[in-house]
Amino acid sequence: MKKILTIAIFCIAAIGYSQDIKPTYEVEGNLVKATYYHEDGSVKTEGFFKDKKLTGKWTRFDTQGNKTQLAFYKEGKKTGKWFFWNEGSLKEVTYNNNTIEDVNLWKAESKLATNK
Repeated sequence: MKKILTIAIFCIAAIGYSQDIKPTYEVEGNLVKATYYHEDGSVKTEGFFKDKKLTGKWTRFDTQGNKTQLAFYKEGKKTGKWFFWNEGSLKEVTYNNNTIEDVNLWKAESKLATNK
């Protein structure tokens, strides 16, 4: 009986631990702020909805809390400058009405001109 009870408790604990963390939604004025989480509980993505469409700034993070993406939407469509960070580079993508207009890539070894 003790073995069955121990196995049951172990199974319940394992099932509870493996469940994903559910996103949270908060009303802020006429917008809904959505926050999605990594399995470890850290914030994965934050952004806003308006009338059930993506709107405004959306930010994505890795599990260490580093920003990996900054994106902008207007009425559910990609717009403005988006930024993607990864090891050693930054990519800037310019959108207009869901269409890519321009792409720039900067690497860590890029040199900057300065005015001294």
